[in-house]
Amino acid sequence: MSDLVMTVNVVEFPETQIAYLSHIGSPDRVLDTAREFIEWRKETGLSPVKSSRTFGIPYGDPATVPPEKFRWDVCGSVQQEIPSNRYGVTNGVIPAGKCAVLRHKGSHNELSQSVWFLIKNWLPNSGEVMRDHPVYFEYLNFIFEVDESELLTDIYLPLQ
Repeated sequence: MSDLVMTVNVVEFPETQIAYLSHIGSPDRVLDTAREFIEWRKETGLSPVKSSRTFGIPYGDPATVPPEKFRWDVCGSVQQEIPSNRYGVTNGVIPAGKCAVLRHKGSHNELSQSVWFLIKNWLPNSGEVMRDHPVYFEYLNFIFEVDESELLTDIYLPLQ
């Protein structure tokens, strides 16, 4: 990671309506929750993968939060309120606001390195202050579409 040039941009993120499924428990099981969310997407068509945005919102660092308290929301943008469903997918919103964004290329297993770069290196030198909202990820492509080394993920650091 240290040999890569990391370009951080500051953007205004628009309010985004989402449908989400919360994963609570071991970080090793997030993909199980993601599979359930994908099934909901396929079954309802309310957040089609091809035309909707896909997000992940962690509510803590999986390296430091006890597994039983770890939460990760698997999210997809929607154009309308979604009805109650057997999957437990609910309505939510990612609020509008200023964010630092960094594009991560490569394995999702290395996302934490990019997040820590934003927080420990970029933020102190930026003059910016974090907003009270967790960092979130937008997945621009998926492992079944491209090789792991070609995965693209935008990391959003909410700013005041």
